[in-house]
Amino acid sequence: MDFDQAIAAHAAWKEKLRDYLRKRDGSFKPAEIGMDTRCPLGQWIHGEGSRYVKLVEYSTLRIEHARFHKAAAEVVRRVHSGESASADIALGPKSEFAKASSAVVMAIMAMKHAAE
Repeated sequence: MDFDQAIAAHAAWKEKLRDYLRKRDGSFKPAEIGMDTRCPLGQWIHGEGSRYVKLVEYSTLRIEHARFHKAAAEVVRRVHSGESASADIALGPKSEFAKASSAVVMAIMAMKHAAE
């Protein structure tokens, strides 16, 4: 896995969610977004990356990645239920989503160093 590309893909996905909050076209489903095995990073974590299962960094990445997907699914669930969820509030720096997202990036960087 190219860890730098994983970070870039993670950032791009966050932008897709931000765009979704602006458009709210119903294309995002909380149950699907909550699954941490569907994105490329999740597929790597639960597939090829499992060879690193003995590393603490791998475990941290797996946990933080699942936390991120749970937080993203919650944002979408709130939008679908009609709760106020502007992009600034739902994805803002103090939100669970932002904290989980930052933790994923830090975990990817730690995993990159551990794997090298």
